[in-house]
Amino acid sequence: MNINKSDFGALKGEKINIYTLKNNNGVEVKVTNYGATITSLIVPNSKGELENIVCGFDTLEGYFGKDYVENSPYFGSTVGRYCSQIKDAKFTLNGKEYQLAKNAGDNNLHGGKVGFDKRIWNAEIVECEGYSSIKMSLTSKDLEEGFPGNVEVTVLFSLTENNELRIDYSATPDQDTPLAITNHSYFNLDAFSETVENHIAQVNTSKRQAMDETGAGTGEILNVIGKADDLTQGKRIGDVQEAMGDGFENFYVFDNADFKLQEVAKIKSVKSGRSLTVSSTEPCMLLYTGKYTSDAIKRESGQQYGKYKGFCCETHRYQNGPNIANSPKTITKAGEKFKSTTIFKFGW
Repeated sequence: MNINKSDFGALKGEKINIYTLKNNNGVEVKVTNYGATITSLIVPNSKGELENIVCGFDTLEGYFGKDYVENSPYFGSTVGRYCSQIKDAKFTLNGKEYQLAKNAGDNNLHGGKVGFDKRIWNAEIVECEGYSSIKMSLTSKDLEEGFPGNVEVTVLFSLTENNELRIDYSATPDQDTPLAITNHSYFNLDAFSETVENHIAQVNTSKRQAMDETGAGTGEILNVIGKADDLTQGKRIGDVQEAMGDGFENFYVFDNADFKLQEVAKIKSVKSGRSLTVSSTEPCMLLYTGKYTSDAIKRESGQQYGKYKGFCCETHRYQNGPNIANSPKTITKAGEKFKSTTIFKFGW
Protein backbone atom coordinates (compact mmCIF):
# COMPACT_ATOMS: atom_id res chain seq x y z
CA MET A 1 0.00 0.00 0.00
CA ASN A 2 1.33 3.37 -1.05
CA ILE A 3 0.53 6.53 0.97
CA ASN A 4 1.72 10.01 0.04
CA LYS A 5 1.34 13.21 2.08
CA SER A 6 1.43 16.62 0.42
CA ASP A 7 0.54 20.24 1.07
CA PHE A 8 -3.06 21.31 0.40
CA GLY A 9 -2.82 24.93 1.55
CA ALA A 10 -3.45 26.78 4.78
CA LEU A 11 -6.50 27.87 6.76
CA LYS A 12 -6.53 30.25 9.73
CA GLY A 13 -2.77 29.92 9.99
CA GLU A 14 -2.87 26.13 10.09
CA LYS A 15 -1.33 23.94 7.43
CA ILE A 16 -3.75 21.68 5.57
CA ASN A 17 -2.47 18.41 4.10
CA ILE A 18 -3.82 15.92 1.62
CA TYR A 19 -3.11 12.19 1.79
CA THR A 20 -3.17 9.82 -1.18
CA LEU A 21 -3.83 6.13 -0.62
CA LYS A 22 -3.22 3.83 -3.57
CA ASN A 23 -3.46 0.06 -4.02
CA ASN A 24 -1.97 -2.22 -6.67
CA ASN A 25 -5.18 -2.32 -8.72
CA GLY A 26 -5.22 1.36 -9.67
CA VAL A 27 -7.66 2.49 -6.97
CA GLU A 28 -6.57 5.82 -5.48
CA VAL A 29 -8.24 7.81 -2.69
CA LYS A 30 -7.34 11.34 -1.64
CA VAL A 31 -8.32 12.60 1.83
CA THR A 32 -7.63 16.02 3.35
CA ASN A 33 -7.60 16.88 7.04
CA TYR A 34 -9.92 19.81 6.33
CA GLY A 35 -13.24 18.24 7.28
CA ALA A 36 -11.68 14.74 7.06
CA THR A 37 -12.84 15.03 3.47
CA ILE A 38 -12.49 12.61 0.55
CA THR A 39 -11.56 14.86 -2.38
CA SER A 40 -11.17 12.31 -5.17
CA LEU A 41 -11.49 8.58 -5.79
CA ILE A 42 -9.94 7.00 -8.87
CA VAL A 43 -11.37 3.61 -9.90
CA PRO A 44 -10.88 1.64 -13.16
CA ASN A 45 -13.83 0.94 -15.44
CA SER A 46 -14.40 -2.35 -17.28
CA LYS A 47 -11.87 -1.25 -19.94
CA GLY A 48 -9.23 -0.48 -17.32
CA GLU A 49 -9.56 3.28 -17.75
CA LEU A 50 -8.84 5.21 -14.54
CA GLU A 51 -11.39 7.91 -13.72
CA ASN A 52 -12.53 9.94 -10.72
CA ILE A 53 -15.96 8.90 -9.41
CA VAL A 54 -16.63 11.32 -6.50
CA CYS A 55 -17.55 14.99 -6.26
CA GLY A 56 -14.78 17.19 -4.89
CA PHE A 57 -12.05 19.70 -5.64
CA ASP A 58 -8.33 19.59 -6.39
CA THR A 59 -7.54 22.66 -4.27
CA LEU A 60 -8.52 23.81 -0.79
CA GLU A 61 -9.88 27.01 -2.33
CA GLY A 62 -12.49 24.94 -4.16
CA TYR A 63 -14.25 24.26 -0.86
CA PHE A 64 -14.64 28.01 -0.27
CA GLY A 65 -15.97 28.96 -3.71
CA LYS A 66 -19.16 31.04 -3.72
CA ASP A 67 -21.37 28.51 -5.53
CA TYR A 68 -20.19 25.66 -3.30
CA VAL A 69 -20.55 27.53 -0.01
CA GLU A 70 -24.02 28.85 -0.87
CA ASN A 71 -25.26 25.39 -1.93
CA SER A 72 -23.44 23.54 0.90
CA PRO A 73 -23.53 19.96 -0.47
CA TYR A 74 -20.89 18.61 1.97
CA PHE A 75 -18.88 16.88 -0.79
CA GLY A 76 -16.93 13.96 0.68
CA SER A 77 -16.84 15.36 4.20
CA THR A 78 -17.06 13.70 7.59
CA VAL A 79 -20.35 14.83 9.10
CA GLY A 80 -21.06 15.16 12.84
CA ARG A 81 -21.64 15.54 15.75
CA TYR A 82 -25.08 14.33 14.62
CA CYS A 83 -25.78 13.96 10.90
CA SER A 84 -29.07 14.60 9.10
CA GLN A 85 -31.86 16.73 10.54
CA ILE A 86 -32.85 17.28 14.16
CA LYS A 87 -36.41 18.61 14.40
CA ASP A 88 -36.76 22.23 15.58
CA ALA A 89 -33.00 22.25 16.27
CA LYS A 90 -33.47 21.03 19.82
CA PHE A 91 -33.71 17.92 21.95
CA THR A 92 -34.10 16.99 25.62
CA LEU A 93 -31.58 14.74 27.34
CA ASN A 94 -31.52 13.78 31.01
CA GLY A 95 -34.23 16.35 31.71
CA LYS A 96 -32.39 19.26 30.08
CA GLU A 97 -33.26 20.90 26.76
CA TYR A 98 -30.42 21.66 24.36
CA GLN A 99 -30.83 24.30 21.64
CA LEU A 100 -28.91 23.90 18.38
CA ALA A 101 -28.37 26.12 15.36
CA LYS A 102 -31.23 26.34 12.87
CA ASN A 103 -29.37 25.78 9.60
CA ALA A 104 -32.07 23.87 7.65
CA GLY A 105 -35.21 25.92 8.00
CA ASP A 106 -36.15 25.52 11.68
CA ASN A 107 -34.17 22.27 11.92
CA ASN A 108 -30.53 21.48 12.65
CA LEU A 109 -28.61 19.77 9.85
CA HIS A 110 -25.33 17.79 9.92
CA GLY A 111 -24.09 19.07 13.28
CA GLY A 112 -24.76 22.77 12.82
CA LYS A 113 -23.01 25.78 11.34
CA VAL A 114 -19.48 24.54 12.13
CA GLY A 115 -19.81 20.78 12.19
CA PHE A 116 -17.04 18.22 11.81
CA ASP A 117 -17.02 18.93 8.06
CA LYS A 118 -15.59 22.42 8.68
CA ARG A 119 -13.04 21.47 11.33
CA ILE A 120 -9.31 21.00 10.85
CA TRP A 121 -8.49 17.46 11.96
CA ASN A 122 -5.21 16.08 13.26
CA ALA A 123 -3.90 13.46 10.85
CA GLU A 124 -1.30 10.72 10.90
CA ILE A 125 -0.34 7.66 8.87
CA VAL A 126 -0.81 4.47 10.90
CA GLU A 127 -0.57 0.70 10.39
CA CYS A 128 -3.92 -1.03 10.77
CA GLU A 129 -4.43 -4.79 10.37
CA GLY A 130 -1.47 -5.07 8.03
CA TYR A 131 -2.24 -2.11 5.77
CA SER A 132 -1.56 1.60 6.01
CA SER A 133 -4.33 3.97 6.96
CA ILE A 134 -4.95 7.64 7.62
CA LYS A 135 -6.10 8.39 11.14
CA MET A 136 -7.98 11.66 11.61
CA SER A 137 -8.84 12.92 15.10
CA LEU A 138 -10.30 15.94 16.85
CA THR A 139 -11.78 17.10 20.14
CA SER A 140 -15.34 18.37 20.07
CA LYS A 141 -15.79 20.53 23.16
CA ASP A 142 -18.69 20.69 25.58
CA LEU A 143 -21.61 22.72 24.12
CA GLU A 144 -19.86 23.02 20.76
CA GLU A 145 -22.75 23.73 18.37
CA GLY A 146 -24.98 23.25 21.42
CA PHE A 147 -24.24 19.57 22.07
CA PRO A 148 -23.33 18.42 25.61
CA GLY A 149 -19.99 16.91 26.59
CA ASN A 150 -16.41 16.86 25.42
CA VAL A 151 -15.92 14.18 22.78
CA GLU A 152 -12.71 12.63 21.46
CA VAL A 153 -13.39 11.62 17.85
CA THR A 154 -11.35 9.42 15.48
CA VAL A 155 -11.95 8.49 11.84
CA LEU A 156 -9.74 5.88 10.19
CA PHE A 157 -9.58 5.72 6.37
CA SER A 158 -8.13 2.48 4.96
CA LEU A 159 -7.80 1.22 1.38
CA THR A 160 -7.30 -2.51 0.89
CA GLU A 161 -6.01 -4.65 -1.96
CA ASN A 162 -9.57 -6.01 -2.22
CA ASN A 163 -10.59 -2.55 -3.49
CA GLU A 164 -12.37 -1.68 -0.25
CA LEU A 165 -12.41 1.82 1.19
CA ARG A 166 -13.03 1.16 4.86
CA ILE A 167 -14.05 3.97 7.22
CA ASP A 168 -13.97 3.27 10.96
CA TYR A 169 -15.42 5.86 13.34
CA SER A 170 -14.92 5.96 17.09
CA ALA A 171 -15.76 8.57 19.71
CA THR A 172 -15.80 8.78 23.50
CA PRO A 173 -17.77 11.50 25.33
CA ASP A 174 -17.44 12.59 28.96
CA GLN A 175 -21.20 13.30 29.13
CA ASP A 176 -24.21 11.59 27.58
CA THR A 177 -24.55 13.05 24.09
CA PRO A 178 -26.13 12.32 20.68
CA LEU A 179 -23.63 10.92 18.17
CA ALA A 180 -24.14 9.94 14.54
CA ILE A 181 -21.19 10.30 12.17
CA THR A 182 -21.05 9.57 8.45
CA ASN A 183 -19.16 10.28 5.25
CA HIS A 184 -20.93 12.45 2.67
CA SER A 185 -19.30 11.33 -0.59
CA TYR A 186 -21.27 11.68 -3.82
CA PHE A 187 -20.51 8.85 -6.26
CA ASN A 188 -21.01 8.66 -10.00
CA LEU A 189 -19.94 5.28 -11.41
CA ASP A 190 -19.88 6.76 -14.92
CA ALA A 191 -17.31 9.39 -13.88
CA PHE A 192 -19.82 12.24 -14.34
CA SER A 193 -20.26 11.66 -18.07
CA GLU A 194 -24.01 11.65 -17.31
CA THR A 195 -26.37 11.65 -14.31
CA VAL A 196 -26.75 8.62 -12.03
CA GLU A 197 -30.27 7.94 -13.32
CA ASN A 198 -29.09 4.95 -15.37
CA HIS A 199 -27.42 3.35 -12.33
CA ILE A 200 -29.11 0.26 -10.88
CA ALA A 201 -29.66 0.53 -7.12
CA GLN A 202 -30.39 -2.29 -4.70
CA VAL A 203 -30.98 -1.70 -0.98
CA ASN A 204 -31.35 -4.72 1.28
CA THR A 205 -34.36 -3.75 3.37
CA SER A 206 -38.13 -3.41 3.20
CA LYS A 207 -38.25 -0.44 5.57
CA ARG A 208 -37.59 3.29 5.67
CA GLN A 209 -38.10 6.19 8.05
CA ALA A 210 -41.08 8.46 7.51
CA MET A 211 -40.31 12.18 7.25
CA ASP A 212 -42.52 15.15 8.03
CA GLU A 213 -42.99 18.22 5.86
CA THR A 214 -39.79 19.78 7.25
CA GLY A 215 -37.63 16.80 6.29
CA ALA A 216 -37.20 15.44 9.84
CA GLY A 217 -37.88 11.86 10.87
CA THR A 218 -41.17 11.25 12.70
CA GLY A 219 -40.29 7.92 14.32
CA GLU A 220 -42.71 6.01 12.09
CA ILE A 221 -41.20 3.14 10.08
CA LEU A 222 -42.80 2.51 6.70
CA ASN A 223 -42.93 -0.73 4.70
CA VAL A 224 -41.77 -0.14 1.11
CA ILE A 225 -42.49 -3.58 -0.34
CA GLY A 226 -44.36 -3.13 -3.60
CA LYS A 227 -43.86 0.63 -3.54
CA ALA A 228 -41.86 2.68 -6.06
CA ASP A 229 -38.92 2.99 -3.65
CA ASP A 230 -38.75 -0.75 -2.92
CA LEU A 231 -35.18 -1.50 -4.03
CA THR A 232 -34.89 -5.03 -2.66
CA GLN A 233 -34.52 -6.42 -6.19
CA GLY A 234 -32.62 -3.52 -7.74
CA LYS A 235 -34.10 -0.86 -10.01
CA ARG A 236 -32.94 1.84 -12.40
CA ILE A 237 -32.69 5.05 -10.35
CA GLY A 238 -34.31 7.21 -13.04
CA ASP A 239 -37.36 4.94 -13.25
CA VAL A 240 -37.92 5.13 -9.49
CA GLN A 241 -37.46 8.91 -9.41
CA GLU A 242 -40.02 9.27 -12.22
CA ALA A 243 -42.47 7.09 -10.29
CA MET A 244 -41.88 9.04 -7.06
CA GLY A 245 -41.99 12.39 -8.83
CA ASP A 246 -38.79 13.41 -7.07
CA GLY A 247 -35.17 12.46 -6.44
CA PHE A 248 -34.09 10.11 -3.68
CA GLU A 249 -33.86 11.37 -0.11
CA ASN A 250 -34.83 8.07 1.48
CA PHE A 251 -33.73 6.88 4.92
CA TYR A 252 -33.69 3.11 4.65
CA VAL A 253 -33.73 1.15 7.93
CA PHE A 254 -32.05 -2.21 8.46
CA ASP A 255 -32.65 -5.06 10.89
CA ASN A 256 -29.37 -4.97 12.78
CA ALA A 257 -30.03 -4.96 16.53
CA ASP A 258 -26.44 -6.01 17.28
CA PHE A 259 -24.80 -3.40 15.00
CA LYS A 260 -22.94 -6.11 13.07
CA LEU A 261 -21.21 -5.39 9.76
CA GLN A 262 -23.59 -6.38 6.95
CA GLU A 263 -24.10 -5.65 3.26
CA VAL A 264 -26.78 -2.98 2.94
CA ALA A 265 -26.68 -1.77 -0.68
CA LYS A 266 -25.21 -2.29 -4.13
CA ILE A 267 -25.18 0.25 -6.95
CA LYS A 268 -23.91 -0.61 -10.43
CA SER A 269 -23.52 0.87 -13.88
CA VAL A 270 -23.83 -1.15 -17.06
CA LYS A 271 -22.14 1.62 -19.04
CA SER A 272 -18.85 1.68 -17.09
CA GLY A 273 -19.04 -1.79 -15.57
CA ARG A 274 -18.32 -0.30 -12.14
CA SER A 275 -20.14 -1.37 -9.02
CA LEU A 276 -20.21 -0.12 -5.44
CA THR A 277 -21.16 -2.48 -2.61
CA VAL A 278 -21.89 -0.84 0.74
CA SER A 279 -21.52 -2.71 4.03
CA SER A 280 -22.15 -1.07 7.38
CA THR A 281 -22.73 -1.61 11.08
CA GLU A 282 -25.31 1.19 11.10
CA PRO A 283 -29.12 0.83 11.39
CA CYS A 284 -29.94 3.44 8.75
CA MET A 285 -28.73 4.65 5.34
CA LEU A 286 -29.77 7.75 3.47
CA LEU A 287 -29.86 7.16 -0.28
CA TYR A 288 -29.65 10.64 -1.76
CA THR A 289 -29.26 11.54 -5.43
CA GLY A 290 -28.24 15.18 -5.10
CA LYS A 291 -31.60 16.66 -5.95
CA TYR A 292 -30.60 19.94 -4.26
CA THR A 293 -27.06 20.10 -5.70
CA SER A 294 -26.35 23.21 -7.75
CA ASP A 295 -25.52 22.75 -11.44
CA ALA A 296 -23.10 25.68 -11.08
CA ILE A 297 -20.58 23.54 -9.16
CA LYS A 298 -17.71 21.94 -11.04
CA ARG A 299 -14.20 20.67 -10.34
CA GLU A 300 -11.24 22.82 -11.37
CA SER A 301 -10.76 20.45 -14.34
CA GLY A 302 -14.25 21.33 -15.55
CA GLN A 303 -15.81 18.07 -14.35
CA GLN A 304 -19.48 19.02 -14.02
CA TYR A 305 -21.54 18.31 -10.90
CA GLY A 306 -25.14 19.19 -10.09
CA LYS A 307 -28.62 17.72 -9.75
CA TYR A 308 -28.67 13.91 -9.99
CA LYS A 309 -24.97 13.88 -10.90
CA GLY A 310 -24.03 11.93 -7.76
CA PHE A 311 -25.58 9.54 -5.24
CA CYS A 312 -24.80 9.33 -1.52
CA CYS A 313 -25.00 6.27 0.71
CA GLU A 314 -24.88 7.95 4.12
CA THR A 315 -24.83 5.27 6.81
CA HIS A 316 -25.73 6.42 10.30
CA ARG A 317 -28.11 6.38 13.27
CA TYR A 318 -31.73 7.45 12.86
CA GLN A 319 -32.17 10.96 11.58
CA ASN A 320 -33.86 13.11 14.24
CA GLY A 321 -32.89 10.30 16.62
CA PRO A 322 -32.57 12.54 19.71
CA ASN A 323 -36.30 13.26 19.41
CA ILE A 324 -37.41 9.69 18.63
CA ALA A 325 -38.07 7.39 21.59
CA ASN A 326 -36.05 4.16 21.53
CA SER A 327 -34.08 5.05 18.39
CA PRO A 328 -31.13 2.63 18.49
CA LYS A 329 -27.91 3.96 20.06
CA THR A 330 -28.73 7.61 19.33
CA ILE A 331 -27.20 8.58 22.67
CA THR A 332 -23.66 7.56 23.59
CA LYS A 333 -23.30 7.45 27.36
CA ALA A 334 -20.49 9.18 29.24
CA GLY A 335 -17.34 7.06 29.04
CA GLU A 336 -18.80 4.63 26.52
CA LYS A 337 -17.29 4.29 23.04
CA PHE A 338 -19.25 5.09 19.91
CA LYS A 339 -18.13 2.72 17.16
CA SER A 340 -19.19 2.53 13.53
CA THR A 341 -17.79 0.99 10.35
CA THR A 342 -18.76 1.42 6.72
CA ILE A 343 -17.03 -0.27 3.77
CA PHE A 344 -17.31 0.89 0.16
CA LYS A 345 -16.15 -1.98 -2.07
CA PHE A 346 -15.52 -1.24 -5.73
CA GLY A 347 -15.78 -3.62 -8.66
CA TRP A 348 -15.40 -3.28 -12.42
